[in-house]
Amino acid sequence: MAKVISSTAVTRQIAVKAGVSTPGSRALPEEVPVALSFGGTTQAVMMATPDDLEDFGIGFAISEAIIRSPDDIVSLEIVEADQGFDIQMQLAEGVQETFSARRRQMAGPVGCGLCGIESIEEALRTLPDRKAVEFAIGGDDIREAVRSLSKHQKLRSETGAVHAAGFYQPGGGTLCVREDVGRHNALDKLIGALARGGHDPAEGAIVITSRVSVDMVQKAVIAGTGLLIAVSAPTALAVRTAEASGLTLVGIARGADFEIFTRPDRIAQGVQSDVA
Repeated sequence: MAKVISSTAVTRQIAVKAGVSTPGSRALPEEVPVALSFGGTTQAVMMATPDDLEDFGIGFAISEAIIRSPDDIVSLEIVEADQGFDIQMQLAEGVQETFSARRRQMAGPVGCGLCGIESIEEALRTLPDRKAVEFAIGGDDIREAVRSLSKHQKLRSETGAVHAAGFYQPGGGTLCVREDVGRHNALDKLIGALARGGHDPAEGAIVITSRVSVDMVQKAVIAGTGLLIAVSAPTALAVRTAEASGLTLVGIARGADFEIFTRPDRIAQGVQSDVA
């Protein structure tokens, strides 16, 4: 059985406020190396917050198109490794064969948001078409989704130093939140938690606390949602990718304001326009 590492640690510090120094302590988030392995082969090593690791493994496998659902994983074991963990997953026979064939074409694993790829074509991979996702949300729900996510960020309230990803449904509120020092990790953990819990991402919105790079859009589209809401801005490529995939992308959602970058038809009436 793997050892348990707390997701936070208390460290000594000196707080300087208005020119006055006060010794004290502060809770900080932990980060440890976490390997993601399939059939005995390591696909990537991430620096991650050491909790919800089963969600992390499953979500990573889904968002990287290694599996379609948790049913494609025969077994999952979290093994203690040097100063961290190895999430060891055994895949169903046909899934493992496909992964092994894909793996033979790779240069090697990398610890980033686009993992185990070696070509521009694979980095800008073709995504599922989400244009037909029938989901709409009002402006008030977008504001509530962001407010609610903030309320559910336990690690951030303790440390002030982690990202979060949440799943929001109008009328149901925020159903699930996952946090991590890495924005990609937080989203992968959420995707894994939704898959394990039987939640359909097409029936709600994914909300993230970070900027929206193209890989965050790719993960959201592969997960199956039709709406991604972020508190920060997207990149231009992220917007183009969201548009091509039929994903509604809302960014810079702060307070009462937000900006709609793609597919505004999914934002229900109630958002008024100043255009004459």
